[in-house]
Amino acid sequence: MRRSTTVLLTCAACSLLVGHASGQELSPRAYWPAPKGTIVAFGAYSHSSGDVVTDPSIPIVGVDSRLNTAQVGYLQTLSLFGRTSNLVVELPYTWGTTVGTLDGEPAQRDLSGVGDLALTLSVNLRGAPSMTRAEFRELRRNPHSIIGASVRVLAPTGSYESDKLINVGANRWAVKAEVGSIIPISPPWHLELEVGAWWFDDNDQFLGTVREQRPVLALEGHLVRRFRPGFWASLDANYFAGGRNVVDGEPTETLQRNSRFGLTFVFPFHRRHALKVSYSIGVVTESGGDYSSLVLGYTAVLR
Repeated sequence: MRRSTTVLLTCAACSLLVGHASGQELSPRAYWPAPKGTIVAFGAYSHSSGDVVTDPSIPIVGVDSRLNTAQVGYLQTLSLFGRTSNLVVELPYTWGTTVGTLDGEPAQRDLSGVGDLALTLSVNLRGAPSMTRAEFRELRRNPHSIIGASVRVLAPTGSYESDKLINVGANRWAVKAEVGSIIPISPPWHLELEVGAWWFDDNDQFLGTVREQRPVLALEGHLVRRFRPGFWASLDANYFAGGRNVVDGEPTETLQRNSRFGLTFVFPFHRRHALKVSYSIGVVTESGGDYSSLVLGYTAVLR
């Protein structure tokens, strides 16, 4: 029984890993709980190719990028007002090349550096009180509906050069508020739905002027199938809209109305470890976003 519980903890922890901070992330099982006191270390590598830049609202067209990101992070499950809560800290490092057209002229940017630090606090509002390992096992045997909420903050800690259009860091604060739900269909199947919005601070060092960005609405859905303890897969889809830039008081043609579709698999091994593989493509790409992305992740449950 102890071995089964540890595998389930690994599964839960891996599901809590969050994705990129652009509003385009696909993060299945983000609100699946874990027992109080769970501590996790994780790392991930992603490779994206196509019409993608580190910030999808940058006013550049004809993009053909090859971007790589390595990410490390830490997660701890807490009890907040008697509810299951999670605190996640993530730090990415990005390198690669972006080729595109700016003001009718070809442009290329080779970049590398530390990205913006991300902090996420999530709380399960209904259906997942703070629980012991035994209570967690019972929840998996008899799943029920869960409603959660989260706040994600990006700090302007990343590498940034004020005279460059494309950078690893965004040089501004960003906040995402989200509400999500888990809806069981049958013991091995459940549906996840999430709705949220990003808000952005101004970048006052954008090529010698000020850059504002309107909020981005983000919708996300996942159909999850559990095969055995710790081993699951999901079909993932999202839609995000908004995010128009205002540079020096003038709106730009950067309104986003894009959607992505993906697949995710998680495989546990050696009780406290798991591998995560996901792949996604752009299916509606009105403003950028026509790219493919492969993510490989590793999770270790420390406690």
